[in-house]
Amino acid sequence: MNTIQELIQQRILILDGAMGTMIQRHRLQEDDFRNAALQDHPHPLAGNNDLLTLTRPDIILDIHKSYLEAGADIIETNTFSSTSIAQADYGLEHLVYELNYEGARLAAEACREYSTSAKPRFVAGSIGPTNRTASISPDVDRPGFRAVRFDDLVEAYREQVRGLLDGGADILLVETVFDTLNAKAALFAIQQMAEERGIQVPVMVSGTITDASGRTLSGQTAQAFLISVSHVPLLSIGLNCALGAEPLTPYLDVLSEHAPFAVSAHPNAGLPNEMGGYDETPESMASQIETYMKRGLVNIIGGCCGTTPEHIKAIAEVAQHYSPRQLEPNANEPHV
Repeated sequence: MNTIQELIQQRILILDGAMGTMIQRHRLQEDDFRNAALQDHPHPLAGNNDLLTLTRPDIILDIHKSYLEAGADIIETNTFSSTSIAQADYGLEHLVYELNYEGARLAAEACREYSTSAKPRFVAGSIGPTNRTASISPDVDRPGFRAVRFDDLVEAYREQVRGLLDGGADILLVETVFDTLNAKAALFAIQQMAEERGIQVPVMVSGTITDASGRTLSGQTAQAFLISVSHVPLLSIGLNCALGAEPLTPYLDVLSEHAPFAVSAHPNAGLPNEMGGYDETPESMASQIETYMKRGLVNIIGGCCGTTPEHIKAIAEVAQHYSPRQLEPNANEPHV
């Protein structure tokens, strides 16, 4: 069976779409976010989607399978906010390891069902940015103040990574990076855990351009973001969220021109409308993403907010007709 490093040079790989969008279809209530152990938990839990891995695993497993059925090669775990820092809002720091372990285990279960020798499926452990930023003060009157320390982020990410690896994640995806210092903490934690275990784990990094300035929230251009994380031997560098497929194109141009790694993209289904929804149809989004493929910009493509299995199916069908962005020999091998 081919490795992810081999496959990424043979064809464009398909990442799954939005987890939150699919969860919203179920119109869940507070009781759905509680199991026997959480019946008397004093904090409201509705909206803590990562918790559904423990309380409604049937829903999460079904979502994973729907994306695999649509043609996804890589599915993300339901662990975007599964750090002690993010879960502190709900008083659930004690569940972090379990959330990550079970999140990876569920995704791995789905992948085993759909994997074949010709089309193996992979689990990407989703590692979000947390709800704090290490580079920017949340208090305009105290520009030197930080709501979180680098060391605190590293420790939180180490716990998350441990659970994801133990649960069976094949890849670790540091995604929706709005502050590169947060991402560096995640990458440092991954490197520490890999060294301790004597393993090499493929790592994807995906940043987010937050507005028309073409910069991340912490002020970096796409090229600066790439340079900031290129000390790590990544599987891929990419962009996701915030923008739709078409507005993301010039920033993918930059990554494709300069990155020594594979390039990924999983944009939103357009920009949110006045009701907070997303209007790009599967056909229109696939048509926009086809531009990436015609120009040889990407190796991995998927969807973020507003995307569904229907979007991924349409994108996967288009991707079959194009070759991936070409990589230099040994581009994905760890630096010696």
